[in-house]
Amino acid sequence: METIEKSVEVLNDLIEINNDRVAGFEHASKELEGHDADLKAVFQNFSSESRRYVQELTAAISRIGGEAETGTSGSGTIHRAWLDVKATFSGHDRKSILEECERGEDAIKKAYKSALTDDNGLSADLQTLIAQQQAGIINGHDKIKYLRDSQS
Repeated sequence: METIEKSVEVLNDLIEINNDRVAGFEHASKELEGHDADLKAVFQNFSSESRRYVQELTAAISRIGGEAETGTSGSGTIHRAWLDVKATFSGHDRKSILEECERGEDAIKKAYKSALTDDNGLSADLQTLIAQQQAGIINGHDKIKYLRDSQS
């Protein structure tokens, strides 16, 4: 029973941070100007990706008999609030928005890495699911970093 509870806790943490990611990219999209349609499309893709991850994680929790979280984490709320403050001082420019998005991507990368540590005792199928999602998260981080670095 303890292993199931730990697995549910780990998966719920990933659900929360993916919900944070959705909210963060939606918020960042609102901060962009009209000529930033390219970034809005990227942010929408990442939001959709995290929604899909939440669905997969929720299904995995159901399979093992747990109950899935539906909200966001406290740190995600802080992350969005920091974006508000930074936008006030930076004038909502692309580079500062991308910098903050990269901070969020760093946080979710860390969460996935932590989820895959041996001491979590996850089953092989849960490890596979999380590793597959982690690959997408890493690609997302790298894309945001590339976009940020390409700003003058």
